[in-house]
Amino acid sequence: MTHIGIVGAGAGAAAAAFALADAAPEADVTILEKSGGVCGRAATRRRDDCTYDYGANYLKADDERVVELITNVLDDDGLVDVTEPIYTFNADGTVSPGRDADAHKWSYRRGLTQVAKRLLARTDATVHRRTRVERVRRAGSQWELDDADGATWGPFDALLLNPPAPQTAELLGDAEWDAPLRERLVDAVGEVAFRTVWTAALHYPFAVDVPYYGLVNTDKEHAVGWISREECKAGHVPDGETLLIAQANHEWSVERYDDDPATNVAALAEHAAAIVGDDRLAAPDWTDHQGWRYAQPETGVDSDPVESAREAGLFLTGDWVAGEGRLHAALANGLTVGEHVADGI
Repeated sequence: MTHIGIVGAGAGAAAAAFALADAAPEADVTILEKSGGVCGRAATRRRDDCTYDYGANYLKADDERVVELITNVLDDDGLVDVTEPIYTFNADGTVSPGRDADAHKWSYRRGLTQVAKRLLARTDATVHRRTRVERVRRAGSQWELDDADGATWGPFDALLLNPPAPQTAELLGDAEWDAPLRERLVDAVGEVAFRTVWTAALHYPFAVDVPYYGLVNTDKEHAVGWISREECKAGHVPDGETLLIAQANHEWSVERYDDDPATNVAALAEHAAAIVGDDRLAAPDWTDHQGWRYAQPETGVDSDPVESAREAGLFLTGDWVAGEGRLHAALANGLTVGEHVADGI
């Protein structure tokens, strides 16, 4: 039996496991995920009858294969489509209509994590949560992994790495793999820059009367990069309530990443109130927060060393491999990588 190891249970990894289940159903797939959940930055939380996507905000219809997967291949029960538009705002907080390029803005009533959960449910892959991989090792023609608790996993005939590029570069840099390709691969992956995002979820016991779902800062000069309304997603927020997701821009997020969370949340609430034009929004009745140090790739990776690594049974997947920091890109790349793995076994 062929044994395949996957580090990380993000959207790309889930899509790769799904593709493997179809193309190589005899393969044994093991996924090691450092957190307690799946789907990476397409993350969902629940509180007080609210469901909110606090990382990636929605899945857009920018890849025909992913659209087919979401609407026809997987069960579309609970799939919701935000119909309200996306407006823009500039450095001084002036809001304008005019940017709603996404034909569909999909989530699920139970949140975006359903994407990975539904993909993985269609596989026999074993997911080990709260298992942090700290060392990658080439063992003859196979791969082994050591986790933070001292356990060794493998050997694997093929290995997929799904973490963000900086974390993948660190794993590869420390890998026990004596091959000329390793240095080139580490350099290529290490050159992929990521944006940092600090997010606040802001809840209010009243509704706001605005015509848009989201607001995006197009000139990149405001402290806030994005604001969206989770109540526009069916089933996410009870009637008569508001739940905003406010995401700071890269510079603000880097500067204040380790500051007191309550102070950061209060600052983002003040910004949201000023941008939306409703002073009540400065005082949410409950909040949540999350920092994403490696939120979105700025660029893609040099494909030559990535493709060369496949000869050693090493595969990289994720939105940064695709070169676009969006959920649909991670899914599309994962499907392709899964098929490449199947072709090589």
